[in-house]
Amino acid sequence: MDLKLLFISALLGIVCCSSAQQEGNECIKANALSCGECIQVGAKCGWCTDTEFLKQGEPTSARCDELESLRKRGCDAARIENPHGSQKILKNKAVTNRKKGAEKLRPEDITQIQPQKLSLNLRSGEPQNIKLKFKRAEDYPIDLYYLMDLSYSMKDDLENVKNLGTSLMKEMSKITSDFRIGFGSFVEKTVMPYISTTPAKLLNPCTVDQNCTSPFSYKNVLKLTSNGQQFNILVGNQQISGNLDSPEGGFDAIMQVAVCGEHIGWRNVTRLLVFSTDAGFHFAGDGKLGGIVLPNDGKCHLENNMYSMSHYYDYPSIAHLVQKLSENNIQTIFAVTEEFQPVYKELKNLIPKSAVGTLSANSSNVINLIVDAYNSLSSEVILENSKLPEGVTITYQSHCKNGVVNEGESGRKCSNISIGDEVSFNINITAQGCPKQDKPESIKIKPLGFTEEVEILLSFICECECHKHGIENSDMCHNGNGTFECGACRCNKGRVGRQCECRKDEVSTEDLDKNCRKDNGTDICSNNGECVCGTCECKKRDNPEERYSGKFCECDNFNCDRSNNKLCGGHGRCECRVCICDANYTGSACDCSLDASTCLASNKQICNGRGICECGTCRCTDPKFQGPTCEICPTCPGVCTEHKECVQCRAFGTGEKKDTCERDCSYFNLIKVKDRDKLPQPVQAFPLMHCKERDANDCWFYYTYAVNNTEKEVHVVETLECPAGPDIIPIVAGVVTGIVLIGLALLLIWKLLMIIHDRREFAKFEKEKMNAKWDTTENPIYKSPINKFKNPSYGRKAVAL
Repeated sequence: MDLKLLFISALLGIVCCSSAQQEGNECIKANALSCGECIQVGAKCGWCTDTEFLKQGEPTSARCDELESLRKRGCDAARIENPHGSQKILKNKAVTNRKKGAEKLRPEDITQIQPQKLSLNLRSGEPQNIKLKFKRAEDYPIDLYYLMDLSYSMKDDLENVKNLGTSLMKEMSKITSDFRIGFGSFVEKTVMPYISTTPAKLLNPCTVDQNCTSPFSYKNVLKLTSNGQQFNILVGNQQISGNLDSPEGGFDAIMQVAVCGEHIGWRNVTRLLVFSTDAGFHFAGDGKLGGIVLPNDGKCHLENNMYSMSHYYDYPSIAHLVQKLSENNIQTIFAVTEEFQPVYKELKNLIPKSAVGTLSANSSNVINLIVDAYNSLSSEVILENSKLPEGVTITYQSHCKNGVVNEGESGRKCSNISIGDEVSFNINITAQGCPKQDKPESIKIKPLGFTEEVEILLSFICECECHKHGIENSDMCHNGNGTFECGACRCNKGRVGRQCECRKDEVSTEDLDKNCRKDNGTDICSNNGECVCGTCECKKRDNPEERYSGKFCECDNFNCDRSNNKLCGGHGRCECRVCICDANYTGSACDCSLDASTCLASNKQICNGRGICECGTCRCTDPKFQGPTCEICPTCPGVCTEHKECVQCRAFGTGEKKDTCERDCSYFNLIKVKDRDKLPQPVQAFPLMHCKERDANDCWFYYTYAVNNTEKEVHVVETLECPAGPDIIPIVAGVVTGIVLIGLALLLIWKLLMIIHDRREFAKFEKEKMNAKWDTTENPIYKSPINKFKNPSYGRKAVAL
């Protein structure tokens, strides 16, 4: 099981490393044939314009590589094309620091987002970062349009709304000094089956005792105005209508309010749409119930302030409404009854910058609802952008109040913003490649619900600077068959080859392939490349550091000898499978140093005069000596005595050096063994000295001393061998003799007891034998083998006949 896990781990490691290499070599894999193609691959890629840069066998695409790799391959930094993107601010009006009561400004003079216009020059794969600043202006103008359901169930609500104008104007004056209000109403489409069919019912769809107006889809009653009294008067003249089904045609009305800006009177200020109803809504597809199949066109169709195409176009879809509300910067407040709260809360989740409030049964709380919803909507800023050009991506990071930083989708917004608060957004815009049409593009970023926006003009770096200096039909490109630019030929249509020397239809023929076979062999380009126009173009490898080269791609720079797992020992470079060593190094793997300073002994002699310095290491010519500079003689007399005290103190904690052991005796590795048989023997590849030394207590200890390369090793028997003392011998002998005598006495006693016991047992046996009485009666189970039979007629008289 463990082996399987190891194998799987190793395999995963190889796959991961391989994937990482491939992902990191997008420049190599792109096979770019020009500088323009190269820089579009990614920001890591550069193009070498040096005409002498390529080695024999390397294709033109080898000029495109990662920047560091190009420098390592010998391309001078000044010859590497690596353009960078740039940005320029075109309009940068500061945000407005206006307070309520100050000089009144026109809406177009108030600025809440900065800067307003920029231009970006994008390099493929290189993000351009821009910083936007947003600040909620105080006393910012507000336009509010009240759109009300006038079906019969809203009769009591209409009575309360009739005085809404002046009351709402008074309440909103606490927020802004520039407030305008408008009014519109809706019921339902005027087609079957939404209303009754009789003419009388068309004129008065309510019951006989109720006076109702004819049904209609949408009516713009009052254009946005600052006259609250006019609002009260016109709304007071409105009458309730009716229809058959519960859902209303409110989506038709919302669409017209959003797109009919001139009729409604929208300004470029905060735009609020209050949608008041006690019912659900029809949406796209429901028009089929009345025979309407044409989808809503999203255009304004108001005639005499009435929606004139309700019978012709279907209801808009939710997505269509979201688009138009966003385009026209309208924030929607759904004021609905408790019954329909769940429905409109789901709708709110689909419409950005919208809110839902609970409308009381008679709309008496509508003013508080509007103020609360406005405060909720205005305290949050959400950035959105227009459709991005192909290949362009955008990311957001918001820096909100109290140091809160958001990223991803949350990076588009900041919440809990009060009037006067300032927040910022870091936006990264990145292009991948160049657009197909190769023309400038633009995108717009704006806060939802606000009319202000930031315009960003985009241009793309699709060619290198050296492209401008290209020479068309250059003689350097085989009789003018290409343009010489950026150090290489860009071939004309139908031509290929490094110098555009071939037509495409003659790229590979038998005659040309002969030029790609080394020594008339069978392998084309040594199986390491392709034959193009009779010239080998070598394969590329995933690792940009590894390359094939040579006329027949027979060379490479990664198959040289290695030392310490490094190519050419890390002291040279691999050229055509041979190491070219750096100065002071030699050997097939450049692993032999020519520096003799490491062989100098303390007496300034090379190897103490006892050896030869080879590859920076002493080779001792005298077999008795060893060590880094041939300074150690393990078998020479006096070696054991020299190391005795240190071995004694480290192994047994005794001797003269026991107090300074750590300081004076740490120059060797100590290894303890159990007995003398475990000590190393002199058959080692390095000299070894067996030592026997005696301590102050006349105890012997045994050890070996050896130098293995530069490591000094001591193996020592862990127990001392001590002789017995003279006074104890007689005692031991006496004890032993006493033990022997006692043993003999005990043995004699045991023998005597056994004899007595045996005699007693024998006498008892004899006595029982004499007293035994044998019974002579017949065996009760004995049976005689003789049977007697008697003839029954024996002795009787014969019967007379």
